Formats: sequence, C-alpha cells, structure tokens
Amino acid sequence: MFKNIYKCLKQQLLFNKKKITLFKKIVFYEKNCFFLNFFKYKTNNLYKKNIFFLENISNISFSTARYFLIKFFKKEKKKIFNSNIEIIFKTKKKQMHFLAKKIIIQSIQKLATSFSIENSISLLNLDSLKMKGKLIGKNGENLRFLENLTGVEIIIDENPEYILLSSFNPIRREIAKLAIVQLIFHGRINPSRIEEMVFYSEKKILNKIFKIGKKSLIEMGIRIIHPELIKMVGTMKFRSSYGQNLLEHSREVANLASILSSEIGLNVKFAKRAGLLHDIGKVSDIESELSHALLGMNLAKKFGEHPYIWNSIGSHHDEIEMKSFLSPIIQISDTISSSRPGIRRKNYEFFLKRLNEIENLAMNFNVVKKAFALQSGKELRVIVESEKIDEKKLSQFSCDLLKKIKTEIKFPGELKITIIRENQVINLT
Repeated sequence: MFKNIYKCLKQQLLFNKKKITLFKKIVFYEKNCFFLNFFKYKTNNLYKKNIFFLENISNISFSTARYFLIKFFKKEKKKIFNSNIEIIFKTKKKQMHFLAKKIIIQSIQKLATSFSIENSISLLNLDSLKMKGKLIGKNGENLRFLENLTGVEIIIDENPEYILLSSFNPIRREIAKLAIVQLIFHGRINPSRIEEMVFYSEKKILNKIFKIGKKSLIEMGIRIIHPELIKMVGTMKFRSSYGQNLLEHSREVANLASILSSEIGLNVKFAKRAGLLHDIGKVSDIESELSHALLGMNLAKKFGEHPYIWNSIGSHHDEIEMKSFLSPIIQISDTISSSRPGIRRKNYEFFLKRLNEIENLAMNFNVVKKAFALQSGKELRVIVESEKIDEKKLSQFSCDLLKKIKTEIKFPGELKITIIRENQVINLT
C-alpha cells in the first residue's frame, strides 16, 4: 500500500516539474515574440522613412522606381542571354562549315572519276585501197552524196588504212560511221545503196539512243519515267557541254546530289532524278529562246515530273526562285562537277554554239531541207527542196543567206556557201 502511495507521489512530482518547464518555455517564447514584433515595427517604420526620403530626393515614386528596376534587370538578363546565344551560334557555325566541307570532300572522293574531253573527229579503219576507191566513187560522186546525206565532212588523205569523219555533231558522226561500216560490209556502194544505209543507220542510232537512256536510268535506280525523257537521257551520250560529255556529267551530278541529300536527310531518289535530268534542255529538239534550264524545266513539267524536280532543273542557274532544299543541292552538285580544273573547254563550246547558229539560220528559210556546217565552220552546205526553188533563183538565195549570216552572226574569216538542188526521176516498168 505504501509502495503505491510512493509511486503516485513520485509521478505527481515529475508532472509538476514538466508543467513548470513548459510554463517557463511559454514565457520565454512570449517575450521573444514581443521583441520580434517590436523590431518588426521599428524596421517597417525605418523602411517607410527611407522610401519617403528616397522619393523626396529622386522625385520619383516607389512604384515607378520598382518598374524601372525590373525593366533594367530584364534588359541585363536579355543581354547576357543574347551574348551567350551569339557565342553558341558562332561555335555551331564553325562546326557546320567544317562538317559541310567534310561532306563535300567525301562526296568528291567517292566520285573521283576521270573524263575524256569530247572530240569532233572519228577515225574509221579501211581494209584496202580498193574499198577506199569504191567509197569515193566516180569523180567523188559517192563521197559527196554521203556527205550531203549525213552532214559529216569525210576527210580522205593518201593513207589507205583509214578515213576521218569530222562533224561537231556526234550523232551525225555515228550515223555516218555506221553507214560506211555497213556499206563496206556489203561491198556494194552506189547512191541508192548509200541512201538506204544512211536511213538504216539513223533508225539504228535512234534505237541505240533509247537503249543507252534506259540502261543509264536502270543503273541509277530510276523507275517510271516518260519515254521522251528516256530518249533525251540517251541523247546526252552524244552531246557535250564545254567539251565534257553531257551524260557522264549528268550522272556525276546525280550521284553527288544523292550523297549530299542522304547526309542532310533529303529524298535521295528525287535528288538522283533531278541531277540526271538537270541538263535535258540542252538535248531538246524544240527551237526556243529560253535558256536550257528553263526549257528543261518546261519539259520535265510537261512529262509529269514532281514540282521539286522541275523547280530544281529550272533554278540550277538562278533563273527562277528555289522552292525546295533539293534545288540548291542540284546547283552545288552541278558546280562541283563542272568547275574542276581542265574538265571543260569554254572556247570549244562557243565554237559549237556558233556552228549551230549558222545551221539554224539557214534552216529558217522555208526552201531549205537540210543545212550542215563543215570544215570547222568555213563551209555551209545547204540542201534545198527542188519543188520550192528553181535554178535561176539559187544565186540570189545564196546572196540573201550570206547577207543574213553576216548581219546576225559574228564570224571570223571567210564562209563558203554551197547550195545543192537535186532532181530525182523514178520510172517503174
């Protein structure tokens, strides 16, 4: 019983001690709270006095000063941000320039192909002196007839082993070469046979052109294309630009464009297609005052190519606005392919252009059937239609043609004009 009483008293004492301790803490916190409120009051009064003092000195209200301070700090923050952005931009620009150079160098290394400069002469070997005599014919009749039909100058010297075929148009040279090979193979050479073989050779070369175009497109991985465009691609094989073979140049542009496009995530198929077709305006049979780029664009549009492709063709010489990222890729690839030292001969291209102009000028006369510039442009051979002009007017026509050429084309030296008018009479029994 005493033990229980003792325990109760002990607990009561502990409780009283805790109560006293708690009371002391409450008193301490109340005192501190009083002092804190007092200091807060004093600080607020001092703050208000200082604000009032500063407003009187500066003649500006607190809210206005606050606005200007916020504006100032925002401006400073923007300056720091812009300077950091500029540093980042300059660093990234250097990196991009380095990467661009690296991509272009790698692209060129992958396509380090060599080009042979196109010539305007073909060499044809002969079996014997007898065959050479047959080819020339009586008083050179066969030779002249062959030259008139093909528009190719046939150069025969004392060497019996070969003859030279000279023409600035490679297709004409190929037709003449094939016709002569066929004539030699069959052994019978006369005007009617020559005409037959030239007609056969023209058909053969046209088929060959289509096959070359088709093969090139398959090798490049290009599918579903208009037959006329296939023909134009094949014709590029027999055309040159500043002495550089046009098909090889176009293939290189297509490959370069595909590599560059793959590096920056563009459509590689579109790049190849646009690169291969970018110079189709140079092989078109359409007479137009438009540049080859704009003419090529119109042809691509006509034959159903994608707008990105025909825009790339039309804008690769900056004649129209570029409307896709593909257009500058084609322009860059074309520049890389054509600007390597020694790859092009500009004087040669100007010379060919002048010969074409002479031929086209003659063809503008409605009596002219065919016109060929021969002997490096020193002779113009014109075949007229016998039904449209008689022999009495040939001399006057020759003078008119010469006058027009002198007026419209700057041509050094003399130009010999040969007018050919033939009558063919065929009787059947």
